[in-house]
Amino acid sequence: MSFSTDPVFYIVATLAVILVGLGKGGFAGLGSAAMPLMTLVVDPISAAAILLPLFIVQDAVGVWAFRKDYDARTLAWSLPGALLGTILGWWLAASVAVWVVEAAVGAIALLFGVNRIAAHYGAGLHTSSQQPEYLGLFWGAVSGFTSQIALAGGPPFQIWAMSRKLGHHVFVGTCAIFFATINWFKVPAFFALGQFTTHNLALSAILLPVAIASTFAGVALVRRISAERFLIAINLLMIADRKS
Repeated sequence: MSFSTDPVFYIVATLAVILVGLGKGGFAGLGSAAMPLMTLVVDPISAAAILLPLFIVQDAVGVWAFRKDYDARTLAWSLPGALLGTILGWWLAASVAVWVVEAAVGAIALLFGVNRIAAHYGAGLHTSSQQPEYLGLFWGAVSGFTSQIALAGGPPFQIWAMSRKLGHHVFVGTCAIFFATINWFKVPAFFALGQFTTHNLALSAILLPVAIASTFAGVALVRRISAERFLIAINLLMIADRKS
């Protein structure tokens, strides 16, 4: 049965889109689970092509909601690296077999999963200490690469952004602008890969109402949570997501 008529596909895809919507609305870390979920029912390159138009719409909601809350210096250091990482991710996807991309998705999930679990027990890469600004180029590149390959750019960018000690609304707004920009970086790459097919775009359109509703839900929840509880929630979500 084609995945476009398989109810299992729609169940899994709807769950993935809801998680991304809540993540785009401010609960960073949830969206990283979307790609591993989608690869249960479709190959990773097609999954990314189906999700990317939804991400762009969800980004618009997040950017509009937090348009006055962002840190320009964090973006200035990280976005040039993100462009380079996106190009490297496109090169990998265009140059190797699908199974290599699938292996890369699994390796990225495993790598960040191990780090989050290690950080939970006092090891791993921490976000508590201020990092030098120039490392924004590195973490931006890692985020761009993992976002292009596995739609998993959240964890590396969070390692960088959370070390900047931003207020929780500024953190959310900065993340929203960063990933909105990255996702537009990825559009030419997916056109080059030939993945914006009528079929994939039709599936994106079917899932669009869920994408918009879940993003507004995330924004509403973030607006109602205190800064302290928000920080606790983000760290728990990052740990739980990488354990899954």
